[in-house]
Amino acid sequence: MRIDARGQGCPKPVMMAEEALAKMQEGSVEVLVDDETSAENIARFASKSGFFHELGREGRDWRVRIVKGYSCVASAPAPSEATEKHLMLIIGSDAFGKEEELGKMLVKGFFETMKVTKEIPHTMFFLNAGVKLTTTNEEVATVLKDLAGMGVEIYSCGTCLKYYGLEDSLKVGHRGSTNHVVEGLKDFARVVWI
Repeated sequence: MRIDARGQGCPKPVMMAEEALAKMQEGSVEVLVDDETSAENIARFASKSGFFHELGREGRDWRVRIVKGYSCVASAPAPSEATEKHLMLIIGSDAFGKEEELGKMLVKGFFETMKVTKEIPHTMFFLNAGVKLTTTNEEVATVLKDLAGMGVEIYSCGTCLKYYGLEDSLKVGHRGSTNHVVEGLKDFARVVWI
């Protein structure tokens, strides 16, 4: 079965794949999407569901083939990978508190302190105005690049980037989706929203 999910916003492509797989005992579903983030989200869904999958590029589009009901074995994460997922930090603003000028200084100081003390989360997800920290705020983006170099996974909400017209301005990390947040609630020992 082939599903054309091009042009569908997050999380619709994953939902379409899940719906198609639920209707079959065994077989394969091929999902065509027009951006890499959607393809990665579908592949992650397949892995977490225990399905074998293949991810590939077709011209400008991405294809994810998911196999259900056969004896294909999806690779399980290494035990250390699961234990390393101690903290996911979700940042929903480009300033802390209601006093905007002070709040922007506090945000920068927060990330600088994190870098110096090496008290870092596994993953940071930026949404709402928080995406300005990974795009237009040069000073914070520089600190975030250092944190990424220390092993922090950094994602910015794709819908939020589009809303603010910042899709081509990402300076650090990757474009992410709500799947990162939803999966984080289950996969991480702690999820902290700031």
